[in-house]
Amino acid sequence: MSFLVFVSMTPLGKGESVSKYVARVVDVIDRSGLPYVLTPMGTIVEGESWEEVMEVLKKGFEELKKDCPRVSITMKIDYREGRSGRIKAKVESVKEKIGREISTT
Repeated sequence: MSFLVFVSMTPLGKGESVSKYVARVVDVIDRSGLPYVLTPMGTIVEGESWEEVMEVLKKGFEELKKDCPRVSITMKIDYREGRSGRIKAKVESVKEKIGREISTT
């Protein structure tokens, strides 16, 4: 089974630029060893179980909570039984159907 989770954690009331806070959450995700893709609007994390992914995201939230009294979190979750490696395979499938290289960064 595979869980793909798009997550965006944004502290509120911390000014216009929040990249230093986002970096702390991404550091937690990176250290987890789970596959992930950082995008300009959020991060996509892949894991084999609900608990595995949610534990990492909880740690990211706990990191922000230390000095951010208000945090906005957006998540979108895609579960698919019997599949893993979808974080790259889904993109490759679309590229294949288009029949040429496309921008993915």
